[in-house]
This record gives sequence, C-alpha cells and structure tokens, in this order.
Amino acid sequence: MTTESTKKPCLIRARDRGPEASMSHPFNPNSLVHGHLLGMATGLERIGVNLIRVPPGKESFIYHRHHGEEEFLYILSGRGIAEIGDEEFEVGPGDFMGFPVPSVAHHLKNPFEEDLVYLSCGEKKSTEIAEFPRLGKTMIRSGNQVSLFETSAAEAFPGLEKVK
Repeated sequence: MTTESTKKPCLIRARDRGPEASMSHPFNPNSLVHGHLLGMATGLERIGVNLIRVPPGKESFIYHRHHGEEEFLYILSGRGIAEIGDEEFEVGPGDFMGFPVPSVAHHLKNPFEEDLVYLSCGEKKSTEIAEFPRLGKTMIRSGNQVSLFETSAAEAFPGLEKVK
C-alpha cells in the first residue's frame, strides 16, 4: 500500500528540478537533448511529460513514427524545423504538433542560433511499435525488452491473409 509519505510530489517547482539530464538517439549522431522528465518525477505512470531543450545545430531524436502511443509537442521558446511526413515547417513559441496513431513520421531539429525548448508528452503503454522509415528499421518494445529488425524482413503471420 502506498502512503502519502512514499508518494512522489505532485508539484515540482522550477527551482527544485535539479540539473538537466542529457541524451541522444543511438541512430542519429546529431541528436542531443537536455531536459527534465517531469511526469516521472511526479509519479505519472501512463503518460510521459518531458521538458526538452535542443541546443543550436542539434536534433531531437530521429525521424520516426508510432503505432501504439500518441504523442504531442508544444514549443515554448526558440525556433526549430519540424519534419512531418514529407514536409518541413518552421515552428516557434506556441506551435503545437499532435501525432495520433498510427502517426505520420516526424522529427524536430534546431538549425538556429538559440536553444529550442518544448514540452513533449506521450502515452507510456506496455507495448509499442515504432518505425524508423529512413533507416528501414522497426522497433518493438514490450515491457523493458526492445527488439529492432529490418522492416523489409517482416513476414505475414501464416493463415492470416489480408482482407480485400
């Protein structure tokens, strides 16, 4: 049983957040983000809420799309280039991007001279499928297990023909 004294705080004040964590995507050498896992710090289990900062000349993660988890981005400050499908858009403060599933492929980069800061939020389901279309790879996450395979190597499940 969880008691009030063992719960994570419901309020995280900006002055109490501590230092930023940094990470990059293993398939993108230009990926570098700094930020705070706000949802995790407050004990949220079904959604991730992250305050992200992309330095000048860097990119968020990698061009990808989701099959199970919805995601949104809300730009707080700075400017960036959002790749959404086959188009690019300059984005800035107050711009919102929502990606219902199955989502269109998307990515965010910062070619400008100031930090790009945004709120990133998404579902945290026990299973997720994500594609990296430019790499021809698909990722499957089930719990803490992550598998990656060539999308072209996927086989149809025997006995299940497509409905025409």
